[in-house]
Amino acid sequence: MKNIETSNNIKDRIISKYFDKDLKKPQTKSSDINVLLNRIELNKKSETRKKLYFSAAASTGLILFGLIIF
Repeated sequence: MKNIETSNNIKDRIISKYFDKDLKKPQTKSSDINVLLNRIELNKKSETRKKLYFSAAASTGLILFGLIIF
């Protein structure tokens, strides 16, 4: 008889672990709008630099290609 009670007790402990997690409310994430706007501004600057570097490399390649052929 004692084995049945202990096995039920162990099962209850295991099951209660899962129910305790469900009862907790998840925390809402919040972000500061200034941080997001600064990140957008930095992304725009880096994209502008990348475009500038790419166009400079492409024009240099075209000039070198033109000089080699002609």
